[in-house]
Amino acid sequence: MCQKGVNTDQMKLMIGQAGDQLGMSQQWLEQIHHLADHGQLEGVSTLVAQASVLLGEARTKLDSATDVIDGDVGGPEVGVELV
Repeated sequence: MCQKGVNTDQMKLMIGQAGDQLGMSQQWLEQIHHLADHGQLEGVSTLVAQASVLLGEARTKLDSATDVIDGDVGGPEVGVELV
């Protein structure tokens, strides 16, 4: 439904698509990390692993944003006042 002029269903879909993209990127980074690790490129391996962790954190924040839209977590309340 719409909330404050925003189609929240569409927003949840867009957030989900962004999360899926980050998930795919995270999988690629994990593969790169393992390749670098096997190639004994410690610096590259470490930095790529850190980037993968950051993408995981970003995905968690996107899930939290969806929860706020659903009203599962304390987000901004929407109300109507008679003026």
